[in-house]
Amino acid sequence: MKKQFTADTVEEARELAAKEFGVAQDRIEFSVVEQGKKGILGIGKTSAVVEASYEPTKTEIALDYLKKVLAAMDIENELTAEESEEGVVIEIKGDTTGAVIGRRGETLDALQYLTSMAANRTDKEYYRVTLDSCDYREKRKNTLEQLAAKISRSVLRTGRSITLEPMNPYERRIIHAAVSEIEGVQSKSVGEEPYRKVVISSVNGRKDRPDRRRGDKRDDRRGERRERRREPHSMDLMKTSFEKDYKKPKPEDSLLTGDLYGKIDI
Repeated sequence: MKKQFTADTVEEARELAAKEFGVAQDRIEFSVVEQGKKGILGIGKTSAVVEASYEPTKTEIALDYLKKVLAAMDIENELTAEESEEGVVIEIKGDTTGAVIGRRGETLDALQYLTSMAANRTDKEYYRVTLDSCDYREKRKNTLEQLAAKISRSVLRTGRSITLEPMNPYERRIIHAAVSEIEGVQSKSVGEEPYRKVVISSVNGRKDRPDRRRGDKRDDRRGERRERRREPHSMDLMKTSFEKDYKKPKPEDSLLTGDLYGKIDI
């Protein structure tokens, strides 16, 4: 970003640049175009002209974009940013932040996606932007971990696979991580965005239903038929269109995976 500023003196022109860019002068590169002259009794006086060059950081771009979007939504807010080597976590505070989160965090996720796109449009090096409000991310993480544990216990008890509702890549990673800590179960993701979902299954496969009447093979067969009728959603039998078309992980998923998920199809 380059722009010329004109004032009576070079120092005043530099101050104008710092005020417009909203940063300290030491963050700006200056070059003097015209030094300016005082003149004699106002005769021959010329203004000073400086060219200011400033490149905002990705965090600054993200904050500026988010402020404008929240203002357009009439949401009062206070933004704080915590940077790390991986990216930045922006906390949204205010009396109306409930509207920022939305149902199951859908609004917060949408804002995060748009803010990330704005911050990463300047170059190809990916910079992770995470939005949070009222500790929603941590609360949601705890809820998903409890869900993963509950579903895993059911899978271990019955041996039947269970498919969860569609989730975004961030939430699927939480489920995969939780399941990986539980012996006897495994998880994978199936389908295309935005309907991509996690399937939790038993490592040893489906358990056989215990015989209630030993020696009566006809009852066994009838029981198996009833069991199959009660399992129309078993992942081995699923034939939905998005699963037929599924071929490889989504690109955005690969940006979020680490060593723990190297062998998991998120």
